[in-house]
Amino acid sequence: MQPKINVGILFSPRVVFNLNGRYRHLESGIEFEGPGTAVLDNGKLNFSIGNSPVSAGFPVDLEPVDCSDCSFDLREVTIGINFHWERKEDQRFRGGLRIIEENGLLTAINVLPLEEYLVSVISSEMSATSSAELLKAHAVISRSWLLAQKEKEARLKDKGGYVTSIEKDGEIIRWYDREDHKNFDVCADDHCQRYQGITRAGTPTVEEAVNSTSGMVLAYEGKICDARYSKCCGGISEKFENVWEPVAHPYLTKVVDNPDDPPGYDTDLSGEEAAQIWITGNPDSFCNTRSTYVLSQVLNDYDQETVNFYRWSVNLTQKEVKDLLKEKVNVDLGDIIELEPVERGVSGRMIRLRIKGTKGTLVIGKELEIRRALSPSHLYSSAFIAEPGDTVNGIPAGFTLRGAGWGHGVGLCQIGAAVMGSGGYSYQDILSHYFPGSTLETRY
Repeated sequence: MQPKINVGILFSPRVVFNLNGRYRHLESGIEFEGPGTAVLDNGKLNFSIGNSPVSAGFPVDLEPVDCSDCSFDLREVTIGINFHWERKEDQRFRGGLRIIEENGLLTAINVLPLEEYLVSVISSEMSATSSAELLKAHAVISRSWLLAQKEKEARLKDKGGYVTSIEKDGEIIRWYDREDHKNFDVCADDHCQRYQGITRAGTPTVEEAVNSTSGMVLAYEGKICDARYSKCCGGISEKFENVWEPVAHPYLTKVVDNPDDPPGYDTDLSGEEAAQIWITGNPDSFCNTRSTYVLSQVLNDYDQETVNFYRWSVNLTQKEVKDLLKEKVNVDLGDIIELEPVERGVSGRMIRLRIKGTKGTLVIGKELEIRRALSPSHLYSSAFIAEPGDTVNGIPAGFTLRGAGWGHGVGLCQIGAAVMGSGGYSYQDILSHYFPGSTLETRY
């Protein structure tokens, strides 16, 4: 039997919702429908349906009387948190609504069956008009990732915690994965998997992709794979341990996103010379495409606001770099003299970056910390070279970052997989390409 999952949707002092159909308040047994509000006021919950207050404690559990005919709306849900396309929108969900208190805020959680969740994820992560084989591949990896996270969370509880940073004099190494979600399984944003309920309407093709792979997961030596994915690997995928905790997963390793190594390139991008040639070049790969037909299948409207993803550049003034480091890393290194790669992964993504300033030097990592430190939102990836601008008394006026790829680059490359799907590859071919050594198993 498929499991139910808990998805964190909204984090706010105030949750405004509408119950479309009859919902039962589990604490009191009373049934409600219509508009409602939950407000946290000095640690006290004020809960009302319509204009009538309802006596309720935490958690507030509202369960649909008829799952097939009920839904609820949440107002002003933030999507794309901290990314360049962050915005608010109203969203609609099937299943139950749970409201809890976390860190002085209310958290609205959607409780629903896993397979129903997947229909929305596939439509939220990419266009519902993608090729059938890509949708099937994505259904398998999204299901695998979620079940692997549930298993991982159980292991972490037994171990009593999860280390996500290593800090010492002159060095800050952080990674971001499971540390934020202790009271639900996954969040609804890019930190986990995009999930926007039935706001992103699934199509018959999406539903067929989920149904035809129901209960199917990727496995490696009998264990469900922690199947990761990003928008664009930039030509070579990255190892898991170079992005998150130092644990090697053999199926999350270097994959050249091409049937053959591109001629004229050294694909060992952990070396600085090879990385620079690769990043400033234009090697053939599945994800090196400008096909509007393919991209419109993969990218939702807000993703299509990003045009350059395979190769990109960003210009930062000296003041912008200094201000970003103060805001994002809470350091004042004075004028920045150099952004120097210390360690790169197999895809050319930086694991550690040395920032040299007139007041000191700091090494930061891993890839997401580097992306956060040098952008108001996030750099597209940490696979970049930093070219200094004109210098006066040894101080550059700014830096041009020339980069490759969009996202962490681990596991499936969504744009590359879209090209494969449109080119006649099966979903099994796609999965075996991006997750070498894995097998398909049906778990329920």
